[in-house]
Amino acid sequence: MKLLLVEDDAALARSLLRSLTRLGWQVEVCDHGNAALALWRSTQPDVLLLDLSLPGQDGLNILAQGRRAGLATPVLILTARGTVGDRVLGLNTGADDYLAKPFDLDELEARIRALHRRNPENTEKSGSPTRGTSVISYDKDSNAIYHQGQVLELTPRELAFLKPLLLRPGHAVSKERLFELVFPGSVEVQFEAVEVVAYRLRKKLVGTGAVLMTLRGLGYLLKLKE
Repeated sequence: MKLLLVEDDAALARSLLRSLTRLGWQVEVCDHGNAALALWRSTQPDVLLLDLSLPGQDGLNILAQGRRAGLATPVLILTARGTVGDRVLGLNTGADDYLAKPFDLDELEARIRALHRRNPENTEKSGSPTRGTSVISYDKDSNAIYHQGQVLELTPRELAFLKPLLLRPGHAVSKERLFELVFPGSVEVQFEAVEVVAYRLRKKLVGTGAVLMTLRGLGYLLKLKE
């Protein structure tokens, strides 16, 4: 497993590097917010461990930028900000889990393993089938989505909408994030336009075993039949 640890506390970073490396994992360490996003892109880690209070750029900023750029890496936030409001903000920004400092190393290991198991992209890297392969699957090399070996005929916007949902089936993706992915940099497009894309995509998924669900107040979720 390959991890990226973004942590500016040198003593804690050294301790975690030592402990996680002993587990046989490859760990890259970054101690500055301004370098974190570029390193996230270049290393393509299996799990990102992200502190929030960083020099140069706040961890939530980094997380939001990464999600807007389509980086689907599972993110575990490690921070001393332990209030409910901080946890909700982190999860709404795109984090997958939250661990308040100080934490137990055994719990950290368990949460990392859980995030790694849940991510279909990590299964692809090992050469095993992705989750939902019997229904629909995403091929990174061709940037296409397949159903029973046949390419689904999707527009670029429908593809941009479906990809983050397929990479995390059963998990809600906010309407705001999907809008940013489907209409990047568009200032004249109405926010409701994402609903039109969802409507058209839902019709194309009929008969594939994949169901696009609308979760009021949360966004959209892709449900795959077993």
